Amino acid sequence: MKTKKNTDHNLSSDSVSRRAFLGSVAIGSVALGMQKIGYSADEKKKVIQGFEETAETLDSANEWVSVSDRKIRVGLVGHGLCKFGVRFGFQDHPNVEVVAVSDLIPERCAEMAVEARCEKTYPSLEEMVKDDTIEAVFLATDAPSHARHAIMSLEHGKHVASAVPAVYASLEDADKLYETVKRTGLKYMLFETSMFHADLWAMRQIYNAGGMGKIVYSEGEYYHYFGDEAIPSYKGWRIGLPPQFYPTHSNAYYIAVTGHSFTEVSCLGMPSSAKQFQPENNRYKNPFGSEIALFRTSEGGMSRMAVSWDTPGDHGEKGRIRGQRGSFYGEYEGLEENLPNQSRPGLPPGVEVGGHGGSHGRLMDEFVTAILENRKPLIAIDMALNLSVAGIVAHQSALKDGEWLKIPQYVF
Repeated sequence: MKTKKNTDHNLSSDSVSRRAFLGSVAIGSVALGMQKIGYSADEKKKVIQGFEETAETLDSANEWVSVSDRKIRVGLVGHGLCKFGVRFGFQDHPNVEVVAVSDLIPERCAEMAVEARCEKTYPSLEEMVKDDTIEAVFLATDAPSHARHAIMSLEHGKHVASAVPAVYASLEDADKLYETVKRTGLKYMLFETSMFHADLWAMRQIYNAGGMGKIVYSEGEYYHYFGDEAIPSYKGWRIGLPPQFYPTHSNAYYIAVTGHSFTEVSCLGMPSSAKQFQPENNRYKNPFGSEIALFRTSEGGMSRMAVSWDTPGDHGEKGRIRGQRGSFYGEYEGLEENLPNQSRPGLPPGVEVGGHGGSHGRLMDEFVTAILENRKPLIAIDMALNLSVAGIVAHQSALKDGEWLKIPQYVF
């Protein structure tokens, strides 16, 4: 009989000491392979922040166990600068058949088909969703279109996985997406990469086992230097991007750890001297290159979540938490002596862990497995919206010089 792999939904009873855990999770960054299709000479010189692939030791993850022989028929959408549609490894999963790909730019669409080892292409998502043979789609499109594209796909009977954020700038879109997922009964999962970072995953397992208690204070940080010129983007959506419109990588260091939410926020923005952050130079009339939010949590604690495009130097997603029974600053220190298994889920042979701290393959496998097992995905619509909407309200607060504002709550 096939048994389920050890994931967050079925924790191992094995305990490991802090020292054993730290010894088992050896994480290192390696350069992204330049032999991959589609990188220009300029792109080869510098890997996009977050896309450094991750090397892991064999004992840093649990063993992957198949749950089904069925293959899910998947469509992939979006092959922009980051080539994100193929970066999560759907094409390598034994339970997936990539049957179609789509990108608005024909050359990119053709390149995507080669990388995904797929013959069928569509010129747009609007055409792809009409294909009744496709069961699920992964949306790696421009952030402002995520909610609209997810709703469109759900309305056509497709399960949906989406790049972050779940919604962009619009609280109304959040309500529409929530209602669509609820009405259709289909799976929706946000591919929030911080969830499968080794430190956050450990925090989550310890928290769920009671080793943290209620979280008194948490911090999350997402630093990605833009400089004077924004990263190229479809119709320039990244130009002058309000930092808290892209909040999920930092917000995850409370919400993805605990499953709880932020209830209200006071946020301050720091004006930038960069050309793109002059209000007259961006569609958002946004002056801020950094936004630092102070949130009240649904547990009664506080969180400080920082997003900055304006600070060169160390980059990436990181966080720390302090609870009534224990804290995690790189490692656990607290009252619990027998800790749960904190190793991350394993992956099928041939599926790479990928970038963003080794999260890519695991996010994809979690989505696929949730469909096969007909269960709620790990980052379902409630967590996805709680991660995303808090940032929309935070930016509103920054525009009002830190006024405290209430945040809509989503429970599914």
